[in-house]
Amino acid sequence: MMRTGINDRVSRQSKSPLYEQIYLLLRNKISDGQLRPGDLLPSEPELVEQYQVSRATVRQALEELASDGLIQRKQGLGTFVSPPKVEQGLLRIVSFTEDMQRRGLEPGTKLISAELVPASESLARHLEVPVKEPLARIERLRLADGEPMSLETSYLVHRYCPGILEQDYTRHSLRNMLEINYNLRFSNAHQTIRAITAPKEIAKALSVEKDAALLYIERISCTEFKVPIEFLRLFHRGDRYMLQGELRG
Repeated sequence: MMRTGINDRVSRQSKSPLYEQIYLLLRNKISDGQLRPGDLLPSEPELVEQYQVSRATVRQALEELASDGLIQRKQGLGTFVSPPKVEQGLLRIVSFTEDMQRRGLEPGTKLISAELVPASESLARHLEVPVKEPLARIERLRLADGEPMSLETSYLVHRYCPGILEQDYTRHSLRNMLEINYNLRFSNAHQTIRAITAPKEIAKALSVEKDAALLYIERISCTEFKVPIEFLRLFHRGDRYMLQGELRG
């Protein structure tokens, strides 16, 4: 339950709209830890009663918070404070395991499938191999502190890493395993990023609503000799990830 006090009020003499005042009051409660990730917010009628404003005003304030990614609505359950988003840099190839450990989160992996597949025309073009070249296809659900974060599908040129499908890449970083066991080190990558809405099956795997916002990434990783090794498809939860990078003029 939220704590209230003398500064937890709206002012009708203020030049700021009432919805903006409520938005700032709630945002400050989240930023200073009065409201923690996973906490249930008061209902709209309770906020109306607390701040003595209209329901439309409360709803607009909540929409602003949701737009900022600070709260999330769960149908039939209420409105909750969102977990903090994970920033992913754009300047360095970092494995999911390393990234989560660096942030103090416990990485986890659930294997969905692992098989040999023939390279399609598109994959053959990306990986610079003949069509129907055997590829190791590894699909994994990536977790942080037990919560789904992203869905990854790796396509690896199998002749460069024979036996990779028998390795235990659910407990260890696939990237580290490629370096240690196969002497394959990713030195550069090319990736494209776009926003999409979650298809039904991917939404189910990531524990989000159908059509929820996702970050979709396609990445081709190469060795120091510019040889493509992996084509990766990533579906990141839009409510848990944001991308950041430094630009110089």
